[in-house]
Amino acid sequence: MPGGEGSPSYRVEELSDVSDRTIEEALNRATKDGFRFDSVHFVTQPGNRRPSMAFLFFTRAGGPEEG
Repeated sequence: MPGGEGSPSYRVEELSDVSDRTIEEALNRATKDGFRFDSVHFVTQPGNRRPSMAFLFFTRAGGPEEG
């Protein structure tokens, strides 16, 4: 994402297979890339308690070394 020096970078991961395994893999992949986990938002359908999708939000501090 373009931005000035010091601007944060953002990353959003959309998961359509919401399981402990897929969430763990997404968290490990993003943190390995230098992102910090910010939050998770689950999407549920009416009458169903199990989430059908999840969105994971990450941030990373910007800096001159990042392009």
